[in-house]
Amino acid sequence: MRILFLCHRFPYPPNSGGNIRSFNMIRHLSEDHSVVVASLTRSEAERAAITDLGQHCAAVVTAPIGPASAWMKTILALPTPQPSSFGYFASQALARQLRILAAEQHFDLLIAHSSSVGPYAAPFAAVPKIIDFCDMDSQKWLVYRDHRSFPLSLGYGLEGNKLSRVERRLAADFDCATCATPAELESLQAIAPGATGDWFPNGVDLAFFQPQNGDYDPDQLCFLGRMDYFPNVQAMTTFVREVLPLVRARRPNARLVIVGSSPAPAVRALAQVEGVTVTGRVPDVRSFLTASACSLAPLLIARGTQNKILESLAMGVPVVASTLAARGLDAVPGEHLLAAEEPAAMASALLSVMTDPQERRRLALAGRARMESHHSWAGAMEKFDRIIDRTLAASGEESAARVPAGAEAPGDQRSVAPS
Repeated sequence: MRILFLCHRFPYPPNSGGNIRSFNMIRHLSEDHSVVVASLTRSEAERAAITDLGQHCAAVVTAPIGPASAWMKTILALPTPQPSSFGYFASQALARQLRILAAEQHFDLLIAHSSSVGPYAAPFAAVPKIIDFCDMDSQKWLVYRDHRSFPLSLGYGLEGNKLSRVERRLAADFDCATCATPAELESLQAIAPGATGDWFPNGVDLAFFQPQNGDYDPDQLCFLGRMDYFPNVQAMTTFVREVLPLVRARRPNARLVIVGSSPAPAVRALAQVEGVTVTGRVPDVRSFLTASACSLAPLLIARGTQNKILESLAMGVPVVASTLAARGLDAVPGEHLLAAEEPAAMASALLSVMTDPQERRRLALAGRARMESHHSWAGAMEKFDRIIDRTLAASGEESAARVPAGAEAPGDQRSVAPS
């Protein structure tokens, strides 16, 4: 089977939440099918990685886009019905290459990873299509609206409402829409009640992230994440202000290590707080996890699956998460990880792991076992394969009635087409 895979972030190397899922989908599909990957490149490093990605698929179609051009299109989309985030991923060069591809080659299936590349599917109207929203981005922007002050709150609200309308249209125009969690699927069904939808989980590299030998420091806590990402910044500034003092009141030597690239000024400032270390980018996060009593995920904003939680649990490092963050994975709070909401409850959960080696070992073993049984990439891709099979079977009788390749996609795609 020939598959066209569209993705909004260049999927190699798979080292961030934006491309881990897409790369593993591409790698899996390429085992039995001929997969052509289409994506934008935004840096010389990404363009240098085209050859490496090509080792995992049949061909790569790319177009460069610079930050100035991307942000200009983002701003120009503000007064239009098009979501500004779609402007950020719009490229005439990539759209032109895909129109040529549609006219010259046959594909049995098209997969669009993220709503932002949904419009690029327009020339392939006769091809069965799956859109993997992963997370419903419109709902993320609407949550941001409630956490930011004016005028940012107005901008996020506008973007969320525009994107919700486009997500509804894309879900209707594609044969199937998928998400990464049951909670995200519920959001999809609320936005587009008549659309065909399903979900399959994110996985974790169980061979790379596995328990390590060595002692841990019962006083060390660890947080992983890109530290210019607003939910991570908010989580850490709130945690240091409200929770860490409660922990240190019981364990004066307790320390927090914040591990992640591009720390925002507010995060860098946390390094001035006693007991807090901000590392910036590190070559390998595993040593920091292994040395810690516990990994944190005290997020106040969390959509989809937090890869930081999967990686920590896979390494046998207990996780204490907010209730919201814990919803994003197939694990049971209290059994495989601990979840808490209020600062006092969060501190109590952390102290239970820091002070009780048996409790830490119980959570370590249970968390690793849950990742093996419910969050392996092999298991996730088995479910994805079943979704593909159902989609192809359902679209078989309709394919003859589809408009020819090269025509506009069903529905009002023109208003969100790449430009």
